[in-house]
Amino acid sequence: MGKDVIIACDFESREKCLSFLDKFTQEKPFVKIGMELFYAEGPSIVKEIKSRGHKIFLDLKLHDIPNTVKKAMAVLSSLDVDMCNLHAGGTIAMMEAAIEGLTRPDGTRPILLAVTQLTSTSEERMKSDLLIDRPIDEVVMHYALNAKKAGLDGVVCSPLEAEKVHEVCGNDFYTVTPGIRFADGDIGDQVRVTTPEKAKKTGSDYIVVGRPITAADNPVAAYRRCLEEFL
Repeated sequence: MGKDVIIACDFESREKCLSFLDKFTQEKPFVKIGMELFYAEGPSIVKEIKSRGHKIFLDLKLHDIPNTVKKAMAVLSSLDVDMCNLHAGGTIAMMEAAIEGLTRPDGTRPILLAVTQLTSTSEERMKSDLLIDRPIDEVVMHYALNAKKAGLDGVVCSPLEAEKVHEVCGNDFYTVTPGIRFADGDIGDQVRVTTPEKAKKTGSDYIVVGRPITAADNPVAAYRRCLEEFL
């Protein structure tokens, strides 16, 4: 898969999500299903959206002992998602187990990404709450390298970190970046944000866009604007 815009379908119900997707009569956007929708509707919503022809990023951020993650990834792989993720903080052993569980009998598997540090985690909180004294940039790059060593395909990171991740891990290591806003839009509760155009310049491979599309007066037009600015 190449560059693309992923719409974050952060809805609390099947009805609201499908009503939103019904607006797209010509396109089949790549969509992200996160915890809220998955926990509300379960695997059936993944299957239904997939049956409509959408690619799916299942954003559940697994983090547990290696064997548990391995078994969980086998279940997620059977849902035929295109992309999923876990926390790099679970160690290389956990990430390797995840790859093993995710790989289907025919050798295929979804793209697997690692979350390094959440964008809500500041360097101050990382030090006070997690007792990690290294600079956050150093920690993020170390976790990204661990993900690459484990055989993962890329990381979820800030668009401001995408260029550095590629420098450290190579251009074939995916950077999937949330925190995208239009230049003339409201940044909401996000702090470290950038535009689709700037994300393209810093090397993001995929951008994840939520409210600028889902809360727009014309979501289809907003989606097309994202494509135009990013691709």
